[in-house]
Amino acid sequence: MTGRESRVRRFSLIIIAYPVVLILIGLGLNVFLFEFGPPVVALPTPEIVWALVVASTLLVLNHTWLMTATELTRLNYNMYASHEEWIQNDTRKEDVAERGWIELDRHHNAHRNTTENTLYFIILASLLSFVSPSVFAAQLWFIGFSVARLGYTFSALRGNSGLRGLFMSLSLLSLYGLTSYLVLRVLA
Repeated sequence: MTGRESRVRRFSLIIIAYPVVLILIGLGLNVFLFEFGPPVVALPTPEIVWALVVASTLLVLNHTWLMTATELTRLNYNMYASHEEWIQNDTRKEDVAERGWIELDRHHNAHRNTTENTLYFIILASLLSFVSPSVFAAQLWFIGFSVARLGYTFSALRGNSGLRGLFMSLSLLSLYGLTSYLVLRVLA
């Protein structure tokens, strides 16, 4: 086996184990921190609504940050969002510096990743809100996800891969925490 093959094999195992480890951590935190009974469908309590409002506000701020940073990048590199804008400004894509495309791609990737993860968060947080969860569980997973997404945005836009990976892990941990909490409630 060559050095590259060995490296690929080792990293393949890490990539496969990564979500499993995060799922087990989320499940473990739920088992040790919270009590479970069968789900009781009810309107969310004021504390749960508060947690949703805080989380939602942070996610809207995160979206605003990503949107603004992307537009500033376009402005700084004389780039446009639509074909019509390129024509109206008598500008060609070929004239944009490679660095501009790299920065715009970084912004688009951060935005895309956040959108993908937020979709699952919305579904899980909505479900959790109506099954009479522990207030602390809702606050931990809702606000934890949103703060992790802010950290992800900061590190992704700065190009800090290590920090980006940490915040991605924390946001995934929150999603797995939400999921396992719901599963534990249903199985109780």
